[in-house]
Amino acid sequence: MSGFVFKQFTVTQTRAAMKVSTDGILLGAWADVSGAKRILDIGTGTGLLALMAKQRALDAKVSAIEIDSGACSDARDNFAASPWPDINLFEGAVQSFNAAEPFDAIITNPPYFNASLKGDNHARNTARHTDGLSFSELIASCSRLSHSKIRLNVILPCLEAEQFIAVAAQAGWYLNRHCLVRTSDKKQASRSLMLFSQNNGECETTSLTIHTADGSYSQDYKELCKAFYLKM
Repeated sequence: MSGFVFKQFTVTQTRAAMKVSTDGILLGAWADVSGAKRILDIGTGTGLLALMAKQRALDAKVSAIEIDSGACSDARDNFAASPWPDINLFEGAVQSFNAAEPFDAIITNPPYFNASLKGDNHARNTARHTDGLSFSELIASCSRLSHSKIRLNVILPCLEAEQFIAVAAQAGWYLNRHCLVRTSDKKQASRSLMLFSQNNGECETTSLTIHTADGSYSQDYKELCKAFYLKM
């Protein structure tokens, strides 16, 4: 599949190692970008999260960063073909990325494999494995690019999410919202949608089931994602 058509934009994905996924759509729809004037998507891949953020926060200045040149080519084309060609794209590592002003909200679907076997696709390994961007490096970059009111939105598998929460807490980031996602009622939660800030308040925990017993999308998932899916 070379493209994914949404209600307001299309994502071509011929060169990016990581294609459009349910994880990305979940995060893009769930992330807290309300009132944000400057939004950063770290590891944009095809540009999906940046495009979703811009659709939800039209007045915001959205920037995206991506280290893989193939993914950058896809993202560049997707931004240019969208209603929002003003999305800024930076090719390179976030560790060396600098911004003139701090961001109000950051969105990231980061690499998380740190002990698994790698395949032959270097770009896919970079996108999936933490070798080039560890959790501590990601959090340090977020701290450097933000201000005291920043909101950091992340999706990770549940096990890696617990690791991320611990690393974040050591750096002064606190979990404010946590949504546990499972694919069906019969499955355990497999993904964690997380909102962090530098405010150590009480954490709101919720859950979301993607599919009903007959395999169709649940009402909660439809409600969350209906602004994006073409046939929902």
